[in-house]
Amino acid sequence: MARFGLAIDLEACIGCHTCSVACKTANNLPNNMWWCNIHTVGGDAMDSSEGTYPNAKLSYLPVNCQHCENPACVAACPTGASFKREDGIVCIDTDKCIGCRACMAACPYEGVRSYNSEEPEYYVEFALGAADAPKHVYNTVEKCNLCVSRVERGEVPYCVEACPARARIFGDLDDPESDVSKAIAERENMRLLEEKGTEPKVYYLV
Repeated sequence: MARFGLAIDLEACIGCHTCSVACKTANNLPNNMWWCNIHTVGGDAMDSSEGTYPNAKLSYLPVNCQHCENPACVAACPTGASFKREDGIVCIDTDKCIGCRACMAACPYEGVRSYNSEEPEYYVEFALGAADAPKHVYNTVEKCNLCVSRVERGEVPYCVEACPARARIFGDLDDPESDVSKAIAERENMRLLEEKGTEPKVYYLV
């Protein structure tokens, strides 16, 4: 069984938000909900640099669910709605979710989950995205699921396919010949909040 993960090349990311828009559209996400966020590093506003000319620098940090090996959300969920699949992808079963938001409180990665506090509303009157896009239900928590339906068909997540800079690499972390394993082995990398012991499976190439 594969153990899926993601590498994000911070040198290649251009902050275009194509991954965010592809994710939102393909998964038919409700208004004001994003599973994939792109943060500007250093500046106070989007696309604002850190430092001053001529030593200014503009860089980005894409953040979505980290699909941890030891997910705090799964340990905290009282109903089993948050769970880790055999392939390592962390998901939420909306049929079991009671909206208690214990997973949100336990997760050390701020902003990767969204709570449907009201009936989901959409900018258009018809469903967007894939035919098997997930349902969005009132009083449930949602997050990135690495496009599990696509992964089960042997495809890559939408954010990976859409990235024009090819900054995202997806694959089996247990296969040393996979593109993602080679990228991690060949490049200096980091993971977010490793000290929390969650063992995130999203690696940032620096």
